[in-house]
Amino acid sequence: MNDLLRVPRVVAAVSAFGLLLGLVAAAGPASAAPASAQAGSSSGSPVLAATVQKICHEPAPSSVLSTGAHRAAAGAPAAAIRVDQVGYPAGAVKQAEIMTHSKPASALRWVVVRAGSCTVAASGLARQGLGGWSKRYGWVWAAQFSGLRTPGTYRVGILNDPSAASPWFPVGSAARLYAKPLANALYFYQNERDGPDFIHTALRTAPGHLNDASAMTYRTPPVDENGDFKGSLAKYATGVRINATGGWWDAGDYLHFVETTSYTEAILLQGIASFPQQMGAGASADFTGEAKFGMDFLQRMWHEKTKTLYYQVGTGEANNYYFGDHDIWRLPQADDHYKGTNPRYVYIRHPPVFRAARPGALLSPNLAGRLAADFALCYQVFRKTDPGYAANCLRDAQTVYSLANTHWKGQLMTAIPFDFYPETSWKDDMMLGGTELAIAMRDAGRPDTVYLRDAASWASAWIHSKQALSDTLNLYDVSALADYELDLAMRAQHVSGLAVTRAQLLGNLRGQIEKGIHVAGSDPFRFGFAWDQYDTTTHGAGLTVMADEYDALTGRPVYASWAQHWLDNILGGNAWGVSLIVGDGTVFPDCMQHQVTNLVGSHNGKPPVLAGATVEGPNSFAATGTVPNMRRCNANAPGNVPYAAYNGHKAVFQDNVQSYSTVEPAIDLTSLTPLAFAWQS
Repeated sequence: MNDLLRVPRVVAAVSAFGLLLGLVAAAGPASAAPASAQAGSSSGSPVLAATVQKICHEPAPSSVLSTGAHRAAAGAPAAAIRVDQVGYPAGAVKQAEIMTHSKPASALRWVVVRAGSCTVAASGLARQGLGGWSKRYGWVWAAQFSGLRTPGTYRVGILNDPSAASPWFPVGSAARLYAKPLANALYFYQNERDGPDFIHTALRTAPGHLNDASAMTYRTPPVDENGDFKGSLAKYATGVRINATGGWWDAGDYLHFVETTSYTEAILLQGIASFPQQMGAGASADFTGEAKFGMDFLQRMWHEKTKTLYYQVGTGEANNYYFGDHDIWRLPQADDHYKGTNPRYVYIRHPPVFRAARPGALLSPNLAGRLAADFALCYQVFRKTDPGYAANCLRDAQTVYSLANTHWKGQLMTAIPFDFYPETSWKDDMMLGGTELAIAMRDAGRPDTVYLRDAASWASAWIHSKQALSDTLNLYDVSALADYELDLAMRAQHVSGLAVTRAQLLGNLRGQIEKGIHVAGSDPFRFGFAWDQYDTTTHGAGLTVMADEYDALTGRPVYASWAQHWLDNILGGNAWGVSLIVGDGTVFPDCMQHQVTNLVGSHNGKPPVLAGATVEGPNSFAATGTVPNMRRCNANAPGNVPYAAYNGHKAVFQDNVQSYSTVEPAIDLTSLTPLAFAWQS
């Protein structure tokens, strides 16, 4: 593909008028009065100067480990200030949210203080509320300081309560701000590696699941509502064993799914292809090695010679006799010899591999479409550096795509049990698969309009389906990725009579973004996805990516302010004041539901932590339940305030190892964050 088409255009910084349209009019934030104190001076009066000094010298907020012999938790503060803890690009929208118990008697005055000199860099009056969040915090106010562009480190404070100072945050170039988060995301995947090709880190000291090199394959068993099956698993009569080593652990457990790995690969490979300077070979955060590691696993799951797909390694649940992965808590290297020869742990020592269909049979179209996209993207990324490997990928892409059952009825194949990943759409996956195959064939010097026409047909079917605009970019809806790539493919390869137009593709992308903006209108933090659902964090990253895709395709900063704001939300600009990505910012989850970090990592935010791990985020509930050997871990917000004090809008957040619903990380949840950072860079 033409690299100039693949690499997005640089979108100009949002002007003050653009900000007014993007956040003020749509979200109704408070207006800021002109600064009464000049940037570079502390204040105009001794009293104000003393207050600014107090704000500047407030201790930096940090989470508090509450497990064990710690003092009783503190009460909720009267005011709290939320900011993007990773920082703000110099030319971007900059907004902090101020939460207060009640409406102040007079306008709330805020200041932005520069570290070191303790001078006021910006100030204003918050006159208009963004809405109420909870009974405890009935008012949320906006402090906008987009005019502050001088690189440096800052914090936001309010004059009537200096103790409510925000975390410190930088202002600078986007490339500099997001370099560490990109590197952290790469570190996460390196630590999630399974099998012999693990990477030594402070968290990983030995390989795990080496028995997978000769893994037995099984029939998918019927399971009950809990995922339990009866008796033992049934082997195939032929007793087929495969090499199922490698791959990333799916989440805090040690399971491997083609469902989530194929999605993760599509995101990472598209990021490498689109942003070689941020994610490609030679970049400071070079994801090519990790992308190939994930692709190697998918090629072990797909057997081209027999045309057989295996879709899962391991079983999360089992029954009253056999133990499943979720029944025990341990390091991965323990599994190969776990409990010696005890038959009840046989599926721990020898994780089962489940087959998707008999050899040569048609495949569930969600898996077939996404795998075809992965293999086609593999060709695009590796065709110059590893042509033999890339050629095999292209061959696999064509075969898998041809085996998609596009007349599929009933429940899609995702995982066993299906409730682990209840995907219901597949036309978006076929659209992505056809698009990436069309691009790969053109890159190979064999332009073939069949795949482009196929992709356009699936795009039209998707756009006119009931599922269109029902979600935004995440594991269950990849239409936004396909919209972007197909638009570029149609622009580069002029083919008449396609079933969809570029205007329709843009309309679908715009419709999803506008859906997010509509949701944001009822949230005082203007987040584009309701906080009381699963996958809040990755939806925020997905919204950012979609907004940037749209602006790149149109060549105008239509949604740039929203893209920045939604990224701010997941990096600390939320009611709980927590960055939902470990290591990005200063206050982030300390007690994830992740076995390695729980058993080996620190629980106080200091190394070693699983930097880059993106957690579920706020949800409608915080899960409970322990497993033997799990280390108790529960952390409070800064000031030793329970995170529950900041719950609102039916949403809760808990930093507790038991709560998989709020603080479990996963490969699919994390995949969109490096792409979002690369877009902003």
